[in-house]
Amino acid sequence: MIPKSSDFPSADSDYQSGFGNHFSSEAIAGALPHGQNSPLVCPLGLYAEQISGTSFTAPRKLNHRSWLYRIKPSVTHEPFKPRVPKHGKLLSEFSQVNSAINPTQIRWKPVDVPDEPTDFVDGLYSVCGAGSSFLRHGFAIHMYTANKSMENCAFCNADGDFLIVPQEGRLWITTECGKLQVSPGEVVILPQGFRFAIDLPDGPSRGYVAEVFGTHFQLPELGPIGANGLAAPRDFLVPTASFEQEPRPGYTIIQKFGGELFTAIQDFSPFNVVAWHGNYVPYKYDLSKFCPYNTVLVDHGDPSINTVLTAPTDKPGVALLDFVIFPPRWLVAEHTFRPPYYHRNCMSEFMGLIHGGYEAKADGFLPGGASLHSCMTPHGPDTKTYEATIARGNDAGPHKITNTMAFMFESCLMPRICPWALESPSVDHDYYQCWIGLKSHFINHAENTALHNGHPETNP
Repeated sequence: MIPKSSDFPSADSDYQSGFGNHFSSEAIAGALPHGQNSPLVCPLGLYAEQISGTSFTAPRKLNHRSWLYRIKPSVTHEPFKPRVPKHGKLLSEFSQVNSAINPTQIRWKPVDVPDEPTDFVDGLYSVCGAGSSFLRHGFAIHMYTANKSMENCAFCNADGDFLIVPQEGRLWITTECGKLQVSPGEVVILPQGFRFAIDLPDGPSRGYVAEVFGTHFQLPELGPIGANGLAAPRDFLVPTASFEQEPRPGYTIIQKFGGELFTAIQDFSPFNVVAWHGNYVPYKYDLSKFCPYNTVLVDHGDPSINTVLTAPTDKPGVALLDFVIFPPRWLVAEHTFRPPYYHRNCMSEFMGLIHGGYEAKADGFLPGGASLHSCMTPHGPDTKTYEATIARGNDAGPHKITNTMAFMFESCLMPRICPWALESPSVDHDYYQCWIGLKSHFINHAENTALHNGHPETNP
């Protein structure tokens, strides 16, 4: 069944809003039971099914779970079998056997959408990552290129949460909680275990995916910023219940489990949930609604002030993965080198560009492309950006960065890189040359004074 545009919400009013709220939604009034979660017979003869995103005994403020009331339970399927053909380019455990380490700065040009019919599942491939879904600690960064909708199948990621950043082409995403329309400039989070199908109303689509194992994304703490700013909870949107009840012979569930794909056949759509309630749900966010903070006198603020979502570790202030954006904003700092400063970081940084240009790279970093600067690898503005910035001098007035949306996935773990990413024809082998032109501007006042006085100093 091919969905129509009218099947998908297009306005904020068609969603529920809030981050981490306890939501309730009914496609048919009266479908939710009252006073308990699992009565002997549910309203409308539905089945009660819970999906848990955390252990049962997780602290209340961290506990994620939802109750789904469905026409048939999701257990009604044939046994899972390894998918044929095998995918081959998805990883959820990174080791010396399947990936490599490389401290060199790496940049990728945009990848072309394939000519052959390719849906989201087949167009998804891992770029780098660290840790293990088996050990419930780590992350993976993927990219995708697709040109066809998923047909008579749904995808389920048992390994972790997906944060999808479309760069080209809208995504119409059907989930067990309802439907989401996600455009470039928005992001969507599909939590571990939810089944979903992706349709491509605009044809070819391309984008980025971050996956976290063993934890979930949350809003960052605001600290001295105070009560407001960055991403507002009310701007996160959650779908409303909708359901499919027609028979679907041969419907395939594709399960990602330990980085490998398995399939199971059933005779009905997994999107047969008539009502649901809980706080474990898919959701989306429009990046244009982010409220950035910035320097108002001197120096360049750390990128952490642009964090939209974070997946924390047990160590305070240290992220398994941060999702950071660089949106349009004013630059007003005085006597300051305004682009990002040259830097070596104990965290590792993967960057992507949704549209426009990036302030620290005048050339070569293109929408749909990516870069990786691993732990303690130096990076910063290219030669052209540096020279243009200092040429403006201290009299440069306020300047607004426009027509841009870059982002960064930042992790405390050291990423291993997949062989197909290192061997890809999209690797920019000349990336290092963007810094080679940086020249010395050093002025040795002591040496100049000695020469002026007729006493040239000599090195021992």
